[in-house]
Amino acid sequence: MYSNYSYWANLYQYGYNPYHSYSYSQQPYYGYDRFYHAYYYPQTRQQTLKGQATWTDGGQVTKCNIPWSDNQYMTAAVGADSPFQCGQSIKVRNLTTPGSKEIIVTVVDQVKGYPTNRLNLHRKAFEALGATVGTGVIDVEIIPSPELEQEKWGKYLLSVTQTAYPSYKVIDYKSVEKTAVLADQTREVFEFVLQSPQESIKVRATVLYNPNTDRVITFDLKEV
Repeated sequence: MYSNYSYWANLYQYGYNPYHSYSYSQQPYYGYDRFYHAYYYPQTRQQTLKGQATWTDGGQVTKCNIPWSDNQYMTAAVGADSPFQCGQSIKVRNLTTPGSKEIIVTVVDQVKGYPTNRLNLHRKAFEALGATVGTGVIDVEIIPSPELEQEKWGKYLLSVTQTAYPSYKVIDYKSVEKTAVLADQTREVFEFVLQSPQESIKVRATVLYNPNTDRVITFDLKEV
C-alpha cells in the first residue's frame, strides 16, 4: 500500500540554495522576438495563456525545493512573477507541431526575469511534446489544472499513475467520483489518459482514505 506521507516527504529532499545565476548550459534562450503577448481567457479562474517553452536538463537544487526528477521528469520552471506556483500541475500543449501534443507537468523551479508566459521544461518533457532539443524553443499553450489543485487526491493519484506507467505520459484527466462510504472512509476516483509512442490508454485510479486523518486506506489502478 502506498503511503501519502512517504510521497510528499520525498518531494522536499533537497534543501534551498539560492542561485547566483541561472546558467543551465542546455537552456537555449533564442531571444524574445517571437514572444506572444500573454493572451488570457477570462472564463478561467487562473488564466490560460499562450507563450513559449525552452528546455533544460535541470539542476540539483531548485527554488521550489522539488527535484527536477519529480513526476518522471515531467517538470518545468516558471517566471518568479508567474501566476503558477511551486508544486502546481499545469497542462502544456505544443502549438508548433501538427497534432498539438500535450502533457501535464509539475512546477519545480522559478526563474527571475522570465515573462509570465514562458516555461523552461525538463528535456524529457520537451521531447514528450514531440519537440527535438535542436528546435530550442516552441510555441505552447499553458493551461491550469485547477481540478487537480483543488482535489489533492487527484494530484496524489496523478503522481502514482505516472510512476506506475513510466513509459507513458499523462496528457489529460477528469474527476469521476467522490463518495462518503462511511463516516471515516471517503472514496475518490479519477481517470487519466496516458500516451506512449505506440498507444493511448485510459487508467482509472481510486483512493480510499480517512477524511478525519487524511491517511490512505487503499488505492487501486486499473486500465479501462
